[in-house]
Amino acid sequence: MSSPSAPHHAATKKDGIPLGRIAGIPVYLAYSWFVIAAFTVIVYGPVLMHDIRGLGIWAYLVAFGYSVLLAVSVLIHELAHALSAKAFKWPTEKIVLNLWGGHTQFENFTASPGRAVIVAMAGPAANFLLAGVLAPFVISRSFDGVADILANILMWANLLIGIFNVLPGTPLDGGRLVESAVWKATGSQDKGTIAAGWSGRAIAAALFIWFIVRPVLSGDGLDITFAMVTILVCGFLWMGASSSIQHGRLRSRLYLVSAAGLADPAVGIANSASVADALAVAPAGSPAVVICGPDGKPQGVVDPQAASAVPPEALATTPVTAVAHALAAGAYVPEWSKGQELIQYLAKLEGGEYAVVDHNGYVTGLLRQQAVVTAITGKEARRSGRA
Repeated sequence: MSSPSAPHHAATKKDGIPLGRIAGIPVYLAYSWFVIAAFTVIVYGPVLMHDIRGLGIWAYLVAFGYSVLLAVSVLIHELAHALSAKAFKWPTEKIVLNLWGGHTQFENFTASPGRAVIVAMAGPAANFLLAGVLAPFVISRSFDGVADILANILMWANLLIGIFNVLPGTPLDGGRLVESAVWKATGSQDKGTIAAGWSGRAIAAALFIWFIVRPVLSGDGLDITFAMVTILVCGFLWMGASSSIQHGRLRSRLYLVSAAGLADPAVGIANSASVADALAVAPAGSPAVVICGPDGKPQGVVDPQAASAVPPEALATTPVTAVAHALAAGAYVPEWSKGQELIQYLAKLEGGEYAVVDHNGYVTGLLRQQAVVTAITGKEARRSGRA
């Protein structure tokens, strides 16, 4: 699966074990992959031991080999995403193989409905191609023993991976078909993302009903291992689809995020000023007063309550820095910043307040993190509406 709209994140140890680069793309093996590898060995090992006499304990090693081949199949799937994206000059950040298979993460780029579909469908196409290459050898029984079993399983695994991923709902690749269709029809990628998320939820519910609820209601027995896998897969699909819906809704509100529009009025004052100077420009605590250093860069914000608590006879001799709290390093943004650009920039800063400056570097406002969160989520608006 691909993450075409994921923001850039530097690779860390959390990504897993680095496996090197393929076509310049870093590949990582997440630690969670060992969970699915262990599950494969535990479940499939005894089956091999029973089916192939003489294997003995080596059956578990063969089962581990199958999990490795499956990881290679997923890697081919993800490489197809990455290489097709490379044709459109979409920068690929990394490929990670994990518990759920894997994902390809891209850096920021400009997408279109058609190109998004091509990149998404390249992954399943690679699996179908690999299954097609293996099919003649499996059908003609070109291999014997363990090799025949692994080839057979690998062929069917790739066929199922391809079919599963073209189902029309996120987080599966087929969700891009729904997203792009709605995007093309409405002109809104956000509406497409939300529609694909709901489609993904429908797929998760349908799979759960068909493989879990239906057998129970009909009186058929449930295989515990199969039921566990089905529940985990449905849970994964539901969470991914829900995340897609949330992401689409949040992204649809980005136009509301503007440094100039969300900031409270503010003025700048030199850090050498006194509390009297601060009260002179903001006698009632408004506008906000931002302290600036000799280089003009914002350093802190005056606390109106602390400033008003200073005795009148000490106003002129008390430095303004004594009634202010510091801003995080670099916590200032241009007043024209907005949308995704502003959010990504704020994500790199510490603290919850940011000075807003104009083209000349003068302070014009004070942007608070809560105002940005409210603009994106609308949470405060909903709370006040119910009150």
